[in-house]
Amino acid sequence: MEKQKTKTVRKSFSVEMDISGGIEAEVHGNEIILKKNGKEIKRKVDPSIHLEKVGDKIKLSVKNARKKEKRMFGSAKSHIKNLIEGFGKEYEYELEICNVHFPITVTFDKAKSEFIVKNMLGEKHPRIIKVSKNVEVEIKAPHVKIKSFSLEDAGQAAANLEKLTRVRNRDRNKFQDGVFITKKPGRNFI
Repeated sequence: MEKQKTKTVRKSFSVEMDISGGIEAEVHGNEIILKKNGKEIKRKVDPSIHLEKVGDKIKLSVKNARKKEKRMFGSAKSHIKNLIEGFGKEYEYELEICNVHFPITVTFDKAKSEFIVKNMLGEKHPRIIKVSKNVEVEIKAPHVKIKSFSLEDAGQAAANLEKLTRVRNRDRNKFQDGVFITKKPGRNFI
C-alpha cells in the first residue's frame, strides 16, 4: 500500500498596529524606528516578515508561513506592541536589597550608566554592571526602582542587577544577601 502525499496549505498573515499618540515611525527594510519626545528605540524583525508604514499604522505581513514564520510573526507583533505601549506608560521593575551578614551598598552612576554594589559578602572590590542609557533608576534603600519606555531594557537591567548579587559556593539558607526582583510589569512577587 502506498501512502498518499498530502500537500500542506501555507497561510498568509497580516496585522495593522495603530501608532497614534504622537509617536513617529520609520521603517527601513526589516527595522522599525519609533520616536517620541526625544526618545528613540529601534527594533529589527526577522527578514521573512514584511514591515510597512501605512498612514499612522504599521503593517506586518508574512506570506506562505510555516511554523517558524508563524512564531516569528507572533514575536514581532508582541515586540512592536510592547514598544508602542512603552511610549504611553513606562515599564517599572522594583527590586529589594536584602542583607543578613554585611551591609550592601547599591549606587547608580548616571554618567557611566552602571550599577555599583559595594561590600557584597564583605568583598573588597565592588561589583559593577553597565545598563542601557534608556533606563532611569531610583534608589531609596532598601528599594530600587528601574523604569524605561523599553520593556527589554528595563527587564534586562533588573535581571542583570539580580544576577550580579547572586551568592555562589555558600549555603543559601544562611547567606540570603542580594538584590531581588519583587515586582515586574503585570506581576507582583510579594
